[in-house]
Amino acid sequence: MSTNKQHSPFYNVLQRELHRMVSRRLYFGVCIVLPLFCIFFMSTIFGNGQMENIPVAIVDQDQTALSRELIRQVEAVPTFRVTHHYVDAETARKATQAKEIYGYLVIPNRFEEDVTGGRQATLSYYYHYALLSVGGEVRGAFESLLRTFSMAPIVVQATAMGISQKEVSTFLVPIRAQNHPLFNPDLDYSVYLSNPFFFIFFQVIILLTTVYAVGSEIKFRTGDEWLATAKMNMVTALFGKLLPYTIIFSLMSILGNYVMFGIMNIPFSCGFWPLNLTSILFVIASQALAVFLFSIFPAISIIISIVSMVGSLGATLSGVTFPAPSMYAPVYYTSFLFPVRHFVEINQNLLYGDYGFAYTWWNFSALFCFILVAFGMVPHLKSAILSHKYENIK
Repeated sequence: MSTNKQHSPFYNVLQRELHRMVSRRLYFGVCIVLPLFCIFFMSTIFGNGQMENIPVAIVDQDQTALSRELIRQVEAVPTFRVTHHYVDAETARKATQAKEIYGYLVIPNRFEEDVTGGRQATLSYYYHYALLSVGGEVRGAFESLLRTFSMAPIVVQATAMGISQKEVSTFLVPIRAQNHPLFNPDLDYSVYLSNPFFFIFFQVIILLTTVYAVGSEIKFRTGDEWLATAKMNMVTALFGKLLPYTIIFSLMSILGNYVMFGIMNIPFSCGFWPLNLTSILFVIASQALAVFLFSIFPAISIIISIVSMVGSLGATLSGVTFPAPSMYAPVYYTSFLFPVRHFVEINQNLLYGDYGFAYTWWNFSALFCFILVAFGMVPHLKSAILSHKYENIK
């Protein structure tokens, strides 16, 4: 009696897939190397989490002691790195458009004369706002600096008149605002972006690997052998084939959580178990989406492009970089067709408050629905394999 007959069809399919995996270095690259690279990349890309040393310029048309003092204050701001000093605003504008700098401050002629003479003086700053995050940082830094600088002449004059600095401060700023950023008090980019961006990239890897693992059976005309190993049971064939990838990707997601929350010390409000179980469910839902898409387009040359597009759209519609409820209504509702959208909703609940299952139960249900929908396409996938009509599509 042969070895195959001594084991269940599931075991035989699993053993067959493991042999395929170890026989090609491609699988090692996409299952191990790429996820590890994504973990390393997303845990280091933001550095200390703050935007610092953004290139800016100064246009000093006054060339006085007061303008030089203002320039020194600009250079002392950690957000800025003054890389150029221009003599006219037009040159600075062109440099900003060319992204040589991301903003510039214009000190007009007779600035010191107007300030000391008690006349209104105007300082203008310009910034590149096509890049929202950089533009926002430059604008915020300029506003904070110039707000303080504009009060300095009044403080000096009032102090010379014998008014205490406390009284001057109360007069200038009668109401003080206290800012308390919740969940991310340091305004650290890595706290908010590292974890979801890793899983956005990870979803693309899962989709591509899954469709290639299934599609290669058609591409290399081994589909009949695959089904024969599973005793013509398509569910057994899929389970046995995808289980090794599910385990590897689940371990990679757990490792990613450990690196970001255990080593990088990104704050979170729940334990590791909810994070890891949610990540595993996300891996399975992404594989289910890949099976569903491949069942509709069972030609590997076509489906690779489709899942790449789906992965890219998932990154856009996940709600990480732009709030999904503020999107155009049809786009907002379309976002729920992507597992990463539901994963981000669940993860943000777990990370920022752990408000409970009542707030995310429907997101969990949606992830399970991806699995059910994939099951519904299994008969179509089996027919596509047995028909052999997709084997010759280049």
